[in-house]
Amino acid sequence: MEFPHVDLPVDIIAWTDVTENILNIYKQSCRLKACIFALCIEGSIKVSINLMDTEVKQGDFITLLPGTIIQFYEQTEKVRLGFVGFSEHCYTGVHMSKPLIGSYYALMDYPVTALEEDVFSYLLDYFSLLGRITTGPHHLDTPMAQHILNTLLYGIEQMYSRKYKIPGKSKSRQEEICHRLVQLVFEHYTHERRAQFYADKMGISLQHLSTTVKQVTGRGILDIIAHVVIVDVKAKLKSTDMTIQEIAYSLNFPNASFFGKYFKRYMGMTPQEYRNS
Repeated sequence: MEFPHVDLPVDIIAWTDVTENILNIYKQSCRLKACIFALCIEGSIKVSINLMDTEVKQGDFITLLPGTIIQFYEQTEKVRLGFVGFSEHCYTGVHMSKPLIGSYYALMDYPVTALEEDVFSYLLDYFSLLGRITTGPHHLDTPMAQHILNTLLYGIEQMYSRKYKIPGKSKSRQEEICHRLVQLVFEHYTHERRAQFYADKMGISLQHLSTTVKQVTGRGILDIIAHVVIVDVKAKLKSTDMTIQEIAYSLNFPNASFFGKYFKRYMGMTPQEYRNS
């Protein structure tokens, strides 16, 4: 297990009154099985999407594709989101990649994007309509929900194509290296924490990788690897009944003692202290 998985109980659900009281429930990282689109109607909130911190502000649109790792940071200020979500059962009948073929990587890089005022207004009206339908007495069947998902996906493809397919928006070589590093860390962090392993995978020297990552992110390679590992550990400690030793072995630590020291170095407390906190 990597992260607790979250799905929706019905094919489609929409609502335009998601507040900080609800979002604060989801303070632990989880991996979405559902596909969710959201609008920030009021206020702002800090979130982690695929382990990258970002701030969602009023007027922003959020796309959370299946498999996204999401965490909402505790919110004390007023915030309100609207959303429409589709369950795993619903989207498995939809060819997700087809409508997004031209903007998939832009969606991965920019899951949060600011909308023009008129586009935001149209989507808010659409979400409100879907909210009335999905919470009313006449529920939509699966094929209808899938048609709505397809419509949203094609609309998002057009929106992202216009916004991000412009000259000068392509990644620099340094940004491409960092992006590839993060991808590889996601694939291998459960058994590899050596910086040299990732440099070898990328076919570049460790010094070049280290310098590039530091310049682009301000962080070291080991810090990025540790961030991914620690997020996984925190989710396991809070959301499963795995023992400390089982968690250590699941992440290829030689023993619980070494694992405890690694965790404490980054968190300032032992795994058990974090579990009890």
